[in-house]
Amino acid sequence: MKNADSDDSGDEPRGELCIQTVAMPADTNPSGDIFGGWLLAQMDIAGGIAARNLSGGRTVTIAVESMTFKRPVKVGDVVSCYATLERQGRTSVTFRVEVWSRRHESFVREKVTEGVFTYVAIGADGRPREIEQETLSA
Repeated sequence: MKNADSDDSGDEPRGELCIQTVAMPADTNPSGDIFGGWLLAQMDIAGGIAARNLSGGRTVTIAVESMTFKRPVKVGDVVSCYATLERQGRTSVTFRVEVWSRRHESFVREKVTEGVFTYVAIGADGRPREIEQETLSA
């Protein structure tokens, strides 16, 4: 039997837990799996939270560099999104976002997807703004 705190490769989540939610019936395809688009939206929200926290203000998504779906998510699974800083620039930040699912019936935790998201910090005028270096080192 699998340990409830590990996936089949023994990996653990990397990064900061940014959001956790439950997959609901309204988010499924006809086969009962959660739509990839719903999962992508959760990942973007998680990465956006991490980007806002790091940049000290508003950010916008400018790129999703890669996305790999490893396992399906089912109704009732607890979905947790973790963000790890990959790159930082003068006005942008890139995070790897991992999604882990705690299975509804077995409570086994598995990595279900990951992707790389880039965000640009913007000011009140909607234009890119510099990310203060003090914020980056905090």
